[in-house]
Amino acid sequence: MPESLLEIRDLKTWFKTDDGIVRAVDGVSMAVGRGETLAVVGESGCGKTVTARSVLKLIDMPPGRFAGGEIIWRGRDLVPLGPKEMDRIRAREITMVFQEPMTALNPVYPVGEQIAEAVRAHEKLSARAALARAVQMMRLVQIPNPERRARDYPHQFSGGMRQRVVIAMALVCGPQLLIADEPTTALDVTIQAQILDLLNDMKARFGMAIMLITHAMGVVAENAERVVVMYAGKVVEDAPVGELFANPRHPYTQGLIRAIPRVDVKAEHRTRLAQIPGSVPSLLNPPMGCRFAARCAFATGACVAEEPPLRRVGPDHKVACIL
Repeated sequence: MPESLLEIRDLKTWFKTDDGIVRAVDGVSMAVGRGETLAVVGESGCGKTVTARSVLKLIDMPPGRFAGGEIIWRGRDLVPLGPKEMDRIRAREITMVFQEPMTALNPVYPVGEQIAEAVRAHEKLSARAALARAVQMMRLVQIPNPERRARDYPHQFSGGMRQRVVIAMALVCGPQLLIADEPTTALDVTIQAQILDLLNDMKARFGMAIMLITHAMGVVAENAERVVVMYAGKVVEDAPVGELFANPRHPYTQGLIRAIPRVDVKAEHRTRLAQIPGSVPSLLNPPMGCRFAARCAFATGACVAEEPPLRRVGPDHKVACIL
């Protein structure tokens, strides 16, 4: 495993609501190595996005709060830092691509100005020099005729091109870590492949690490080097991608892999995709013991008696399961 760039240690991000405390992230630990792609997978509602937004402290406080844990960035804990200190880290050192590009773009400003704004916030460049940097970045992310398109507005771009604009905005300051939160949501399959190829190309060009948030195991198999599987605010498995697909140890991981459509099997030999019964439990009142026990075919009385710790079962393979 490469040297850690980011370490999340026993992080707890909770939200106060009228109905009680939602433990969206409840004791999560993971690390991102220099230059690696870490995929964080799981169903919707498992805490992936809240974990990612916690790293950049993009959680509304209140109702959210850090109830415990550390976020160690290059040896420094980000949790106690104030807004001004975090502003110096966002975009320049750690950046994020969000699920829906239209929510990250201002509809009343040309996209070139929006990309240039990040440069001017972190580097002492004139407006003209910052815009020139923005145009250069648009060219790198393969937006045709970037000099002209920099004057266009977000609504004048297709979904795939808007995602390229957001990627250009995220990378224009040369960050060391890119957090990509389901960057291919709502895009067709061909454009999804192009965006993922673009991220890998930018990773190689800038030598950065990527934390890829997704629920698509096929995307994980093709793009990640290591995988963290989350369920109901917890990490249930952490392994290199090859090891995870060859030898998944947690029943939840096994269920996710069985649900992947197969194109390498002849039509007459295909069977219905396996499904995991039930749904993710409410994080207002999470169940005792293993949070997956109610949906697990292998659950026993011991599974609900005590929460299984995340323990090592191989050289770089961890799993939270008593089996």
